[in-house]
Amino acid sequence: MGLFALNRLMPPQRDRQRRRHQIHGHPPFVSPVSGRLMASLATGKRKGSPCQQDDDSQSGKIKRTIPELPEDILLRIHSLMPMREAARAACLSQAFLHSWRCHSNLVFNKYTIGLKSASGEKFHHKVDCILRKHKGSLKTFKLEYNEMNGLDDFSYFDRWLQIALKPGLEELTFVLSETETMRKYNFPCALLSDRVGNSLRHLSLRFCDLHPTVELGPLRSLTRLCLCCVSITWNELECLLSNSPALELLDLTRCAEIRCLKLSCALQRLIVLSVLECERLTVIESKAPNLSSLYLRGSSLDFSLVETLQMKELYLQQDNLIRDACAKLPPMLPNIETLAIESPWEVVDAPMLPTKFLYLKHLNVNLRTGTIEYRPYDYFSLVSFLDASPSLETLKLDVTQLRMLHKSIFADSQLRHMPEHRHSCLKSVKISGFSSAKCLIELTCYILKNAVSLECLTLDTIYGHRCYDDGKYDWCMPMGVGILMETPRALSAIRTYIENEVPSTVKLTVMEPCSQCHAKALRRALSQSCNAVSI
Repeated sequence: MGLFALNRLMPPQRDRQRRRHQIHGHPPFVSPVSGRLMASLATGKRKGSPCQQDDDSQSGKIKRTIPELPEDILLRIHSLMPMREAARAACLSQAFLHSWRCHSNLVFNKYTIGLKSASGEKFHHKVDCILRKHKGSLKTFKLEYNEMNGLDDFSYFDRWLQIALKPGLEELTFVLSETETMRKYNFPCALLSDRVGNSLRHLSLRFCDLHPTVELGPLRSLTRLCLCCVSITWNELECLLSNSPALELLDLTRCAEIRCLKLSCALQRLIVLSVLECERLTVIESKAPNLSSLYLRGSSLDFSLVETLQMKELYLQQDNLIRDACAKLPPMLPNIETLAIESPWEVVDAPMLPTKFLYLKHLNVNLRTGTIEYRPYDYFSLVSFLDASPSLETLKLDVTQLRMLHKSIFADSQLRHMPEHRHSCLKSVKISGFSSAKCLIELTCYILKNAVSLECLTLDTIYGHRCYDDGKYDWCMPMGVGILMETPRALSAIRTYIENEVPSTVKLTVMEPCSQCHAKALRRALSQSCNAVSI
């Protein structure tokens, strides 16, 4: 982010320098303070520096070296650099030394400090040295301390927070690690309201104790609160929330001491609530009027979402979600538009829905295990979910199995049929982990027959990212032998039962295992299959 913003400040110089490097055969610099520019910072007198030379010298424009720029521009450039490069620049240039001691964004971890571990005496000494010499206030302070075992003295943290928590601080991230003794640092929450109550916008804590009391002052600007593995009770959290009127996002992960969560109507700006793996949490009640996105993962929850007519997005992960979502959600969340559910275990197949998701547009269902208590899950029963969603536009279904559990279409080719139900809005369907399971073939044929507005159908015989996905990855997600052994049967089932049912207006995309990334695993799977047959 810093480099991008810096490039916007000085695009002509950067473009001209790249052209000169291409002409003279020198590699272009990556950092704004490396190579020739680093030498310019050290001397401030190099007349042939990249900032002075350009191809448009006849235009009469005045060119200056970096140290000759006005102080406010220098401070702006320096503030946009990543912390490690800002420190390097300060070591080489008097022009940046003062700016470094007033640097507003400090991030301390093993990468920025240049150590193998963000702990120990060397780490303490470096952080101490930087903070003691720092002047002015901070906007961002981040600490990622990754080795707490054997650390009995938490005075380092107290000292660092005393320096960092000053008026003007906007973002505080304090990430500690788990200890063998489970002893946690007691975060001094009184400093929050006393010093940064008017400026703090983002607060993220991990592996510490947090015990706010009724004496806690207001945090008027706090918009994001993220607590992970933090020891805090509901009464204490309520003290924190009642003093955060501007809160927009609340993220609770593995906060084991919270047993209930009751959000009041005073949280007028709360939009997103995420509750992940809080094992003792059993009840969630919300009267926050603008809560529109809810993420839940963990043990069974009895959630009563009162006055949540604005709820638009819901992401759930727990057992028996298909059954519960069908039975409970429509009357509770009548305006839901996006629903993502992941269920590792289902007791029964999807039931017929007595009520409907009238405004549901995007449905994402993850049933990777594909089993119920005594038999494989019947994917064809998901038709009831589709029939209860008249506005559905996109459907994503992940049914990947580590080994084939369902009856193959080649073992029983007599397809079942459901009464026709016209789906006039469904445009895009993707099924990941597609196999030759008979119930999956039946579901796909039903969609092709009844989704009259369908534009694209994607059948992926595996799952996960690919090496050719927008250049984001250099490798495909590894696949198990069982998945790769099923792939040839899945492709054969598509050719035999699906392709002839695809209307001319629908684009069918079939995704096979990558010939590069999955070749060895596929050969191994076929070899094992041949050996099993010969035996």
